[in-house]
Amino acid sequence: MTDFPEGPATSPGFLLWHATLRWQRAMAAALAPHELTHAQFVLLATMWWFGGQGDRPSQARLSELTGSDPRMTSEVVRRLVAKGLVEREQDPADSRAKVLAVTPSGEAAAIAAIAAVEQADRAFFGPAADTAGPALLPLLHALADR
Repeated sequence: MTDFPEGPATSPGFLLWHATLRWQRAMAAALAPHELTHAQFVLLATMWWFGGQGDRPSQARLSELTGSDPRMTSEVVRRLVAKGLVEREQDPADSRAKVLAVTPSGEAAAIAAIAAVEQADRAFFGPAADTAGPALLPLLHALADR
């Protein structure tokens, strides 16, 4: 006997999968005018934010911060470097290591893309946030922290 006799519409995992696919499509559409994939955006925006805090992460640290696969992070960073949005610099604290820095072009791209993503998030989550109220963010944090 199944725990969901009414079918997939009562399965939390199935519903999360569908919501995730719709959200990913909304993100892709919001980022298309900026010529960024969602993975490129996440890494660029994270580097930009940490750079603004005076922290220039290494590629390994960026992978850790974003929860991204290290190999995928490496590939995406290479693409961002090729686009002139990011540069690798010598780590002043460790001559064997490189840190990542957002270029001025990367900063402009990050700021514009962040605005587009925030607008898309408001449009996507607005109705759910209105229904769930203040419980939505704690629920998403709980799921993300597993």
